[in-house]
Formats: sequence, C-alpha cells, structure tokens
Amino acid sequence: MTTLSDAIVLFGATGDLARKKLYPALHRLWRDDGIRLPVVGVARSDWSDDDLRARARTSLDEAGEAVDEQIFGEFAGAMRFVRGDYNDDRLFGAIRDALDGHRSPLAFLSIPPEAFSTVVEGLAGVGLAEGGRVVVEKPFGRDLESAQALNAILGAHYEERSIFRIDHFLGKEPVQNMLITRFANGVFEPLWNRHHVASVQITMAEDFGVARRGAFYDSVGTVRDVVQNHLLQLLTILAMEPPVSDDAGSLRDEVVKVMKSISPIRREDFVRGQYQGYRTHDGVAGNSDTETFAALRLDIDTWRWGGVPFFIRAGKSMARTVTEAVVEFRVPPRPLFAD
Repeated sequence: MTTLSDAIVLFGATGDLARKKLYPALHRLWRDDGIRLPVVGVARSDWSDDDLRARARTSLDEAGEAVDEQIFGEFAGAMRFVRGDYNDDRLFGAIRDALDGHRSPLAFLSIPPEAFSTVVEGLAGVGLAEGGRVVVEKPFGRDLESAQALNAILGAHYEERSIFRIDHFLGKEPVQNMLITRFANGVFEPLWNRHHVASVQITMAEDFGVARRGAFYDSVGTVRDVVQNHLLQLLTILAMEPPVSDDAGSLRDEVVKVMKSISPIRREDFVRGQYQGYRTHDGVAGNSDTETFAALRLDIDTWRWGGVPFFIRAGKSMARTVTEAVVEFRVPPRPLFAD
C-alpha cells in the first residue's frame, strides 16, 4: 500500500521554476484544497527561513495570486530552508532533521538534471525514499544511456508508481485544449489526415535570451530544453490516434506509437543556431556551440500522416514571443478566388 506523502521537499527552492510555478501551486493547495504539509526548501544559496518565505510571497504577488493573509501566514509558517551542496551527505541529514519526524516526503527536483541521481541516492541514504515520492522535471538525462541509468537509480529506491516524470508545459490549458479540439467533437477527425493536411508547424519563439540561466542553458541547449519534451509532446497530441480512454496509460500508448513512427532525422532536415551575444552571458563558455535556436522537419511514417511534413521551430532572442501550432490544410485543386 502506498503511503500518503507527509511533507514536501523542494530542491532548487531559489530557482526560477520555483518562483514562477511551484510557490503559486503550493499556495493554491493550501488555499483551495486544504493541504497542510510542511515544506522544506533546499538550495545552495545563503538563505534563512524568512528569506524563503519572502521569496514565496514575492512569487505570489508576481503571479497575481489572490492571497488570504491568514492562509498565507499558515503556509509561510510551515516553510523551512536548508542550505547545502547536493554532493555533501550532511545536507540530507539536515533535511531529515528539518522534516521533524516526517519520513514520507514528496521530493520535487527542480534542479539541473546532472544532480538528479545524487539527490535521489542522498535521500535514500537517510531513509527518506522508502515510502516517499519523487518528481523529476525535464530534461530526463542527456541521452538514451543517461536516461536509462537515471531510471535504474530511481527504480532502485522508489516504487514505479511513486516516480513522477513530468513536463510542466503539458499542464497548460491551451495544451489541454488541443486534446479537446481533436477528440471532443467529430468536426475535425474526417479532415485530420494526409488527404487534407498539407503540413503541421509547431513554433515556440521567445523574444528574450537566457538571462541569469546561462550556466544551466549552456549545458542543455534548445533541443534538450524544449524540443525533445515540450514540442515533441505537442506533435504527438496533433498526430496521435484517438485513445481508447482518457486515462494516462491510454494516452501514453498512443504517444509511444507516434514516437515509434517518426522516421530518422536527416542532416539536411535539421538546423541549429545561436543568437548574437549569447556567449557574453555569465556561465556561458566563450567558445560555446550550444544552440539557442533549432528547426527541424519530421516525417511520421503512418497511413494517416505519410507524406505530411511536421516542422518544429524553437529559439531564444527571437523577434517576438509566440507558442503556436499551425495545421495547414491543402488548397482546393482549382482556386475559385484568384486574388
């Protein structure tokens, strides 16, 4: 029987993901759902408990959250901060002490992927993995070999049903709406195939650079940051067959079918680029060849999509910020309106 989580340990508590997404989400759990769990924030920064609480309040204000002062006071009062290096075993003992007897935490790893294994083994070493849960953000490893190695480490310390490999992008309402558009009505299905669709174009452009995330971004790049997770998931939603139900397993089955049907990418169908000035950011190597722009063509070798190109584009420091999926339908055989 799976034990309910009795605490939350947030690794990377000083980072952008925590500020933009996680503190508002945790606050909503307290405000709307009545969740009452201790929250331990972990990072290398020289912070105190009060610094963590102040960051959480700033995060809510930036997100435009409706704040009930009494609820926030309870939420902030449950927060503790632990400073340390993930490679230092003493950090995990300090986390255990901060949990004050709670031994089945949900550990959210909002940290660079190369630290995942170290943190999981550190938690297991002080008895905080057995009966706990772990949430792993993308990217999941750097390649197939490292992803398999990470899977092995996670599986050695956590039950499979207690491991959550997530992509927060997929929780966005517009992404969910794509599933509704495709499968909640019968208007599009007769047209959603190679006979009527000329191309599919998926774009994620941002008009800003890497800012303070230079060191992280230089170790990841555009392909690992957004293409192989966010944008490929959008592609599978657009290209998948109707699942037999809306449960996670049925959706995953159809996603896997699409992935297996993608033809190997040819060199001439892939472009990498880097915006001017990228190498001047702190944490970026002076001779870095990490891409900040990527464009590729994918072909899905199925009866539904054979011959229809799928284009993916993503980049930093572009002309404007836009995330969109464009399905281009074929033109009629003879245009009626010449202009």
